[in-house]
Amino acid sequence: MKHIPLYCLAAASMALSFFFEHTPARSTSSSSALITAEASLFSFTDDEEDKKSSTLTSDSAAYDYYDQALGVHLARTENKDLLRTVLDWIGTPYRYGSNSKKGTDCSGFVTRVYKEVYGITLERSSHSMFNSVKRVEKDNMETGDLVFFRRGPGQPIYHVGIYLKDGKFAHSACNGGVMVSSLQQQYYHRNFYAAGRVETN
Repeated sequence: MKHIPLYCLAAASMALSFFFEHTPARSTSSSSALITAEASLFSFTDDEEDKKSSTLTSDSAAYDYYDQALGVHLARTENKDLLRTVLDWIGTPYRYGSNSKKGTDCSGFVTRVYKEVYGITLERSSHSMFNSVKRVEKDNMETGDLVFFRRGPGQPIYHVGIYLKDGKFAHSACNGGVMVSSLQQQYYHRNFYAAGRVETN
């Protein structure tokens, strides 16, 4: 009777030994297949044409998105960082004297976008910005140029926005926050004063 526990342990040991000796090992073919599959997920082709094609497809999709979201017809050569940043600010409420996503005025919006996209620190007021840009004709405006407004001859500049395309510009309006408006709207058409270009190089 004293040896029964020893017999039980020996039997258990033999059973475990049998189990581990006969457990099927992972087949070499399935292991290599798994490695191949994982490699295909994370490998990239060295073929420059494939890379170029992939980039063009990605760019096209991005521009299509900005076309729709901003309501403009882009030429596919515009600065995508600028378009994305402007879009990120759309809907931010108007708040005089501020320049954050919680609220911003027109010049605050413009200064933040230029800092984020180009790393350029602009003057804080629309009037000061106007004095530091290169003037451009209305017909020669490009995406990223600044548009300035005043309420009549001899009046100070009171509003600034960022030109996008198709006569549309992004700005922070006191009656709606950051939005896209048209220079053809009666109010903006009447008060448009000039356009300016910031040297980004």
